[in-house]
Amino acid sequence: MVTEQTQHWQNWSGSVRSSLQQLVKPSNIAELARLLSHYSRTGRHVRVVGAGHSFTPLVETDDILLSLDNLQGVEEIDTEHGTATVLGGTRLKLLGETLLARGVAQENLGDIDVQSIAGAISTGTHGTGIHFGNLATQVEALTLVTASGEILECSAQQNSEIFKAAQVSLGLLGVIARVKLRVVPAKRLQFKSHRERLSTCLENLEDYKNNNSHFEFFWMPHTEWVQAKFLNETQAAATGSNLWGRFNKVVLENGLYWLLSECCRLVPSLTPTISKVSAQGIAAVDEVDFSHRLYATPRAVRFQEMEYNIPVEHFTTVLQEIKASIATHHTRVHFPVECRFVQADDIWLSPAYQRPSAYVAVHMYKGMPYREYFQQIEAIFKRYQGRPHWGKLHTQDAASLAQLYPHWDDFRRVRATLDPQGLFLNAYLRNLFAIPMPIASTTSASSSTVGQPAD
Repeated sequence: MVTEQTQHWQNWSGSVRSSLQQLVKPSNIAELARLLSHYSRTGRHVRVVGAGHSFTPLVETDDILLSLDNLQGVEEIDTEHGTATVLGGTRLKLLGETLLARGVAQENLGDIDVQSIAGAISTGTHGTGIHFGNLATQVEALTLVTASGEILECSAQQNSEIFKAAQVSLGLLGVIARVKLRVVPAKRLQFKSHRERLSTCLENLEDYKNNNSHFEFFWMPHTEWVQAKFLNETQAAATGSNLWGRFNKVVLENGLYWLLSECCRLVPSLTPTISKVSAQGIAAVDEVDFSHRLYATPRAVRFQEMEYNIPVEHFTTVLQEIKASIATHHTRVHFPVECRFVQADDIWLSPAYQRPSAYVAVHMYKGMPYREYFQQIEAIFKRYQGRPHWGKLHTQDAASLAQLYPHWDDFRRVRATLDPQGLFLNAYLRNLFAIPMPIASTTSASSSTVGQPAD
């Protein structure tokens, strides 16, 4: 076990900052169980951290931050049954390369691959593709270490109710130490991307969604242009990125975009012009590579983000209202609006629970005012039964969320059973799930909501 004293921690975007007493890195599952049992008996509070890519204070704590960085790797691959057993701290990029070496792959991924597998599934992380669910739907079984130190094996056949709660759990039920994932034979995808008019994209939306394995697009505010992205399986040999493709991803999409973003931060009136310049710079791309290398793209330019899941039938209306809101309020934003599509699922706290879904994300460059913009767009999402991405900024509370999730009270019941003393709670999560503070507490380690950055 590695223990570091008195650490200052912040998430990737800088929206959350914590001063904690200890950063702990257990070296195996047995040690993890012993630690949690000890912390629970002594009245401590624990949050588990992966890559820190959530924008909300999910892992904020002034007590113990537990990292699974020393619990990484693939334990077993069963090609006969199409599964891979993976330790919870395994980062997605490492996982993709390790699986490829054994001839298999995850069936879908999001557009960032630095997260841990446990963190990605716990927050409902998703990719795009109307025939694919979010990452948590790939979970066949998981090993959950509870507040008492008990090691529970959960699946559809074993501890099935806990399993449905734990697939997307925000780290409230225990620590996901091991995951058995459904995998598919390694596959190559052809990635095509181009610029087209928003009106053209919407006219062809049903075709794009239904006749491509993976489709998404980015609308550039203050313009009529989108970047449309398509991924489809191919037997062609992997080409990797050509010189222009690498230049576009590394230099244009990151280095140059950072410079343009800094111009917007320093001179906000430039945002419409810079958004138009960015739209004109969208490059046509055509490359082939193994799937996990194409799902994710480099993200060096930091931002704040809000993302909502909406029923897919409302998507076009919602996007048009977002477009109108930006125009009406003269919103100074140059970051694109990201639009993706996923299959319905049966996971209790999944935003895609029981509905084919569209995910719509709005972003603001780090250091620029975002709250008013996000508030205006969130009002639109709420009118169409929007459910927030658990790792992205939002203002929902327990009362409103309970109306959006049929199994809300079931989840709260399972949580209370597995963690009656609130080992895995912080102030943010207590408020989000309407869990009162205990009358008497043996520690002052319950955190407060710290570090919401100033506009």
